[in-house]
Amino acid sequence: MKLYLEYLAVTIFAIFIGSQVTEGALLVPFWQSLSSSEFYEYYNQFGPGIGRFYTVLTMLAAVIPLVYSIYYKKKNASSFKFAVISTIFAILFVSSFCLYFKGTNELFYQGAFSKEALKKELVTWSYWHWSRILIEIISLSFLIFAFIKDRKITD
Repeated sequence: MKLYLEYLAVTIFAIFIGSQVTEGALLVPFWQSLSSSEFYEYYNQFGPGIGRFYTVLTMLAAVIPLVYSIYYKKKNASSFKFAVISTIFAILFVSSFCLYFKGTNELFYQGAFSKEALKKELVTWSYWHWSRILIEIISLSFLIFAFIKDRKITD
């Protein structure tokens, strides 16, 4: 059962990262190809649904390392250190939403950027997005390290 839960945790986290890569590789370039009026129309129509989708996945992915940190702490396992590092990176990728994405996405809804400013902001958005994906990959990697370390001790 424990192994099944670990596989499930990694699968959920990997689906989250895969969806983020898809957004960065497909959706962002699509946004960048639109005129500013088309972008704002698109974003107002589909942004709320995209936001809900990513909120659920982000929270699931962020809670996973936290749950394993608590589990390994109670178990007094040496894999706790890796789980905590994973949790720290999970906090970072969630924090990036508060630091940048929340405000910028709200400005997208408001149509606040001029044509040229929107083009620049979408480039900035893309940089933040890919940086966030790197942080997510690091978080998942440390979670996997925790699982491996725990397995070596318990096997």
